[in-house]
Amino acid sequence: MASESSGLTSGIAERYATALYDLADEAKSLDAVAEDLRRLKGLIDGSNDLRRFLRSPLINRQVQTKAMQAVLDAARTGDLVRRFVGVVGSHRRLFALAGMIQAFLAQLAKRRGEVTVHVASARPLSAAQNAELTDVLKRSVGQKINIEAKIEPDLIGGLVVRVGSRMVDTSIRTQLQKLRRALRAA
Repeated sequence: MASESSGLTSGIAERYATALYDLADEAKSLDAVAEDLRRLKGLIDGSNDLRRFLRSPLINRQVQTKAMQAVLDAARTGDLVRRFVGVVGSHRRLFALAGMIQAFLAQLAKRRGEVTVHVASARPLSAAQNAELTDVLKRSVGQKINIEAKIEPDLIGGLVVRVGSRMVDTSIRTQLQKLRRALRAA
């Protein structure tokens, strides 16, 4: 039942993302919409309360939509994203908003020939660290890349980099776990 539900959610997310992509492409505002969606994704990822609010079937659709419009105003998103979220809310689909954002960004990256690289770090990377990481990853992957950064304080330090099914974990958390296992085995 859970996989059936997630399949339904991803289908909804893909359809809405494609519609938004077409509208943004027609309006020649793909970059602006992508930036607005990344900012919104950051807000959703950073707030357990917002995620619960979006998924709650107990909250009236008008209340959810109005609250999301306030969030979008605070995030200073463009008109197209505001109208899109309004339609999503009026159709009672805000539970799939994070998936829609992810699907839009994936579609944009695919059409631009970019590879999405997921990078987790304990703290935000500085501009110099980000530039160096981007350069190293471009050379390694051999294509244009789009970095999706995520902050995970429990890593303690280091990075976890995922490109497709490949992952490199240089986090201190993982090194400590390996050391702990080695000490137990000895």
